[in-house]
Amino acid sequence: MKILFFDIETTGLNFWQHGIHQISGCIDIDGIVVEKFNFKVAPNPSAKIDIEALKVGNVTIDQIQAYPSMKMVYVDFCQLLGKYCDKFKKQDKFFLCGFNNASFDNQFLRAWFVQNGDQYFGSWFWSSPLDAFILATQKLLEQRSQMADFKLKTVCAQMGIEVDESKLHDAEYDIDLTRQLYYSVTK
Repeated sequence: MKILFFDIETTGLNFWQHGIHQISGCIDIDGIVVEKFNFKVAPNPSAKIDIEALKVGNVTIDQIQAYPSMKMVYVDFCQLLGKYCDKFKKQDKFFLCGFNNASFDNQFLRAWFVQNGDQYFGSWFWSSPLDAFILATQKLLEQRSQMADFKLKTVCAQMGIEVDESKLHDAEYDIDLTRQLYYSVTK
């Protein structure tokens, strides 16, 4: 099974008006990480930028505008995917997996493909994603009412996964936590 664990950092909350400035993750094939990636990307030039969103990711406008262009990163990202998947074979695709990715990250990633002129997002990825948020909800049904919230750090702590709060909201760190959580809740 091929899983693309990923997390993104964005310039806001709406995929139709904000942009991606970081895409991090790893390619996991049959439970083994075969490659990690961390792309810093200049957002779509027409994307709105919410300063509060940048504060969450601990970056500035000047920093994200100095990142490589979205087209350059898109090409590199697709080359990475192509090392492990043949987008022309209907049975060879990645499952996308993140934390609350079904309602957020996947929408941004799909929009990013379209913004790069690629209408074939589904050539790389199965349409039904894996979501550690949803899987953890099922695993923690009995404990949920006693939990302060259902953020990644809280869920990981509840599952016994150590969290360094100073590293949260960096896509690279968040994806490591998400992968640990995924395998913790699917055991």
